[in-house]
Amino acid sequence: MQCLYSYFCRNMFNKPSPLQLIEDELLAKREITLFVKRDDLIHPQISGNKWRKLKYNLRAAKQQQQKRLLTFGGAYSNHIAATAAAGNIFGFETIGVIRGELVKPLNPTLDLAQQQGMKFVFVGRKEYREEKAEIAIRLQDELGSCYVIPEGGSNTLAVKGCAEIVAEVQEQLDDVPDYFCVSSGTGGTAAGLVVGLARMSLVKVFPALKGNFILDEINSLIWEFSGESYDNWQLISNYNFGGYTKWNQQLIDFINDFSAKFKLQIDPIYTGKLFYGVWNEIEKGSFKDNSTIVVIHTGGLQGILGFNQRFGNLLNYNL
Repeated sequence: MQCLYSYFCRNMFNKPSPLQLIEDELLAKREITLFVKRDDLIHPQISGNKWRKLKYNLRAAKQQQQKRLLTFGGAYSNHIAATAAAGNIFGFETIGVIRGELVKPLNPTLDLAQQQGMKFVFVGRKEYREEKAEIAIRLQDELGSCYVIPEGGSNTLAVKGCAEIVAEVQEQLDDVPDYFCVSSGTGGTAAGLVVGLARMSLVKVFPALKGNFILDEINSLIWEFSGESYDNWQLISNYNFGGYTKWNQQLIDFINDFSAKFKLQIDPIYTGKLFYGVWNEIEKGSFKDNSTIVVIHTGGLQGILGFNQRFGNLLNYNL
């Protein structure tokens, strides 16, 4: 597995992901240099933070001689789609425990995952919320031993993988930027950036979900990984547009305009809200003038197809 793993890493994954310089009148006015870390280009199906989160989990699963991966997610989950693709590439069976009832035909996310060989177990929302551990035990009793990956892929091995972003950027810029900005769903990427920086600069975290529970999630992941507490990060929680999958026309217009202007596709769940928030915070003067910002593009573009299916073809998607 190690040889095969190394082969795929060398030949199938675009690492290190490139930095894209963004030039704009607002940035010039503030004398801000802004780069986008294009993790969306790492792989067509295991893109963004998903490969970074899965990489060491896949290695651990093989070291434990596990043959199947068991994970959790919503019906439009980027993590579900990426885990299915990773299982197909690296030779694991994959089982996705999906929040909610089965709806046919399958949406684009689940259809893609099924094409990659993933089997689904649909559970009610209350059971999903309260009994994930019990579900994992029950399924392993039925199916045999599985390597269990949490919802969103966020655990200490995910933190380890995401921490590598910092060293990549440092080598690419020959310096450490003043700020990292990242969206957040389950906290693994943000936690990785914080520990990877080791207090060298500030991480601004833009959660996609309503409520500040993610604060505790990120702190918990940081502590589990490092045994330390860090204060070089802050939660910017007023750009979730009312919660996960929530949006308004202002956000849609921003995403379409931004994607066309900078030839940089962003999605309505994570990166669209992230860049909307970053632009607004720059306008408000929340970033120091003459500073350097690196915004992490965490991928998730497969979700645009499902969004357009649900709400009409609101988003231009030409990539």
